[in-house]
Amino acid sequence: MILLVPADVLHPRRPDEHFAAEAEAARAAGLEVALIDHDAAAGPGGAEQAVRAVRTGGPAWYRGWMLRSEQYAALDAALRRRGVTLRTGPEQYRRAHELPGWYSALAALTPRTVWTAGDDYAEFDRARAELGSGPAVLRDYTKSMKHYWAEAAYIPELDDAEASRRVARRFRELRGEDMTGGFVLRRFERFVSAEVRTWWVDGRCAMIGPHPDTPDDLPAVEVDVAALGGPIADLGLPFVTADFALRDDGTRRLIELGDGQVSDRPASIPPEILIAALSGGLPDGSPHTGAGGSS
Repeated sequence: MILLVPADVLHPRRPDEHFAAEAEAARAAGLEVALIDHDAAAGPGGAEQAVRAVRTGGPAWYRGWMLRSEQYAALDAALRRRGVTLRTGPEQYRRAHELPGWYSALAALTPRTVWTAGDDYAEFDRARAELGSGPAVLRDYTKSMKHYWAEAAYIPELDDAEASRRVARRFRELRGEDMTGGFVLRRFERFVSAEVRTWWVDGRCAMIGPHPDTPDDLPAVEVDVAALGGPIADLGLPFVTADFALRDDGTRRLIELGDGQVSDRPASIPPEILIAALSGGLPDGSPHTGAGGSS
């Protein structure tokens, strides 16, 4: 098994500092570690340059910065030409990374959602009408602008066309060339807990810990991994994260599913636990639970 991590921009023979601990844990566990040039992978036609330092073949996990689905597919193709097969294929990555890929399978667990194909504002109005009256949260297929909550994320009333479009325009401006897919409107639900991040490898929950945005908050949401194992396993995705929070009526709700390769690991989950999960080294039984910590 190979672990692929981004190289440090200034010291390309070293792992990026953010992933250095995982690379060290992988080597200690007997895995090969290979470096890729993330900037090249994220640029036009740069996949071959991105993998030029990869000199070993076999199955691999990627742990690194987010890539667009088409960039990941190009990286996958370049690696295959070097004898490296990513455990998560391009279509699997897209299904986990982009909301439309997983929403229908998990719709009962998450706020009602509609989306557009592209950033046409007439289509935005169509989606707004389809979701119906009331508050909503705006994002695209991969990301929200929740740190600009009032101006680019929260829509108090979808029936207010002018105010809704104002939020959409600001969101589009802030996302710029990183805008992915189209506008996504999610029914607003009020949550009363910090998010908990769960990590699933081949349909099994391997780890539970705080969300990286709130790394010091202990997981306060009781996640029924037995009940969730079926729906998440049915997705057929090798490595995903699922973030949950408690709604104000006490119901556990799915906030987000993501590809685990590009999901941030809070410091409360030791890198050795993550590497053990990816290499099949965790014992059967309950998932590892992170105890909170600093980022």
